[in-house]
Amino acid sequence: MQDFGKLIFVLGIVLTIVGMLLWKTGGLGGLGRLPGDIFIQRGNSTFVFPIVTCLLISAVLTLVMWLLRR
Repeated sequence: MQDFGKLIFVLGIVLTIVGMLLWKTGGLGGLGRLPGDIFIQRGNSTFVFPIVTCLLISAVLTLVMWLLRR
């Protein structure tokens, strides 16, 4: 159980550092504005649905998890 606690602690630190980097650099670059992402702006309302970004992130995470299982 102590190993699990250490893992949670380290993951928390890593997520904090990644979050601070994303916050200071302004995000993930072009992620969220890829061709195929839906962006509708009419008047005072905006609708954003980053479908291609979600598919890309899903594919990358699937590949990482597949590689970690081996």
